[in-house]
Amino acid sequence: MNTHVSPLPAQKVWDLVVRLFHWSLAAGICANLLLLEEGERPHRWVGYAAVALVLVRIVWGFIGSHHARFASFFPTPSRLRRHLAELRYGSHTPSVGHNPAGALMMLALMTLVLGLGISGYMMGTDAYFGEDWVKDIHETLADILQLAVLLHIAAAVLMSRIERVNLVRAMITGIKQWR
Repeated sequence: MNTHVSPLPAQKVWDLVVRLFHWSLAAGICANLLLLEEGERPHRWVGYAAVALVLVRIVWGFIGSHHARFASFFPTPSRLRRHLAELRYGSHTPSVGHNPAGALMMLALMTLVLGLGISGYMMGTDAYFGEDWVKDIHETLADILQLAVLLHIAAAVLMSRIERVNLVRAMITGIKQWR
């Protein structure tokens, strides 16, 4: 008989805007990194769409639902230290919204997408066309983004196990259901 008691009741966490942003951005990143030809029109348009998604998410971070707002999860140094110490010593309390490390990753991913959008745009302008340093920045940011995405996926799997919640399902349904 399983006597495990869920630490928290099921809760509505991520609204539709957050979930559509997440999965649309994931699809765009996968398309541009794995499927579309670099520099071609579809690659550029998917990149611009990714930037637009990030800009919408930034606005939503100020006006959206409680768990969408940056103020509810912004990864301050003290929040990060406490979160990492709790994980290290096995005293972690499940997060209803983004935990501080997840919030930091989210902000890093969005920053990388914005940097890719800016450098990609620059490569198509008269002022920077053919400049190797702009192309190098764009390629380096794309490489860093790939690593960050892999780390994000690994962390989501790990935190799902630690918190006993299916984070992928929660990002689809918007509801966190602890086991």
